[in-house]
Amino acid sequence: MAPPSDRAPLAERVEELLATGGLLPIVAAGRPVLRHATQPYDGQLAPALLARFIEAMRDTMHAAPGVGLAAPQVGVPLRIAVIEDPAPVPEEVALIRGRVPQPFRVLVNPSYEPVGTARVAFFEGCLSVPGWQAVVARHAEVRLRGEDEHGRALDEVFTGWPARIVQHETDHLDGTLYLDRAELRSLSTNEAVAALWAQPAPEAAAEALGFELP
Repeated sequence: MAPPSDRAPLAERVEELLATGGLLPIVAAGRPVLRHATQPYDGQLAPALLARFIEAMRDTMHAAPGVGLAAPQVGVPLRIAVIEDPAPVPEEVALIRGRVPQPFRVLVNPSYEPVGTARVAFFEGCLSVPGWQAVVARHAEVRLRGEDEHGRALDEVFTGWPARIVQHETDHLDGTLYLDRAELRSLSTNEAVAALWAQPAPEAAAEALGFELP
C-alpha cells in the first residue's frame, strides 16, 4: 500500500480534474507524466472517486474519439486504463486487421506477454500525439493479466486489433509512447494516411516510404 503522503495528492489531483464536470483534458507528448512509469493502483482513490474517474475517462475516450485511454494521458500517474472498440470499419479492414468489437472494460495494474512469435504491423495513432500516425509492429497475440475496477483478476488472451489496443494502453503505463516502437520513416499526418495509405495493410506505404515490415 502507498503511504498516506503519496495517496492524498493523487486523490486531490483526480478531484480537481473532476470538479469541472466536463471532459478530462488529454495530455500531449512532451509532458513528463507520459514518460514515467505509473504507480501501481492499490486503493489511492476511494471507491466512489475511482468510479467517477473511470466514468470521466470513458466519456473522454468516446469524445476524442479513441478506443483506449490511460490515466497518465489525463495527467494521473496511476496504472489504470480503459478500452472500448465498437469496430465501425469495413469488413475487409476488420478481416485483415483482426478488428472485432470490444466491450468497455477497465484495466487495473495490467501487464502483457507475447503468445508465440508472430508480429503484425499497421498504422497506429495516439490521442496524446494528435494529427499523426505511424506503422508499429506489435505482437499478434498477447496474454494480459491484471484486475478490473472491482479487484477481480483478469487473465485473458487477446489477438488481432484488440491485442494492439491493450499493448498500446499498457505501454502508456510504463512511460512508452507508440512512437518509441514505430517505423519512423512511416510517420504521416492523418491527412496523408487518408489520402495515400488508407489500404487495410501498410505494404504500399512500406514500399513507397522505404521501411520494412515483419
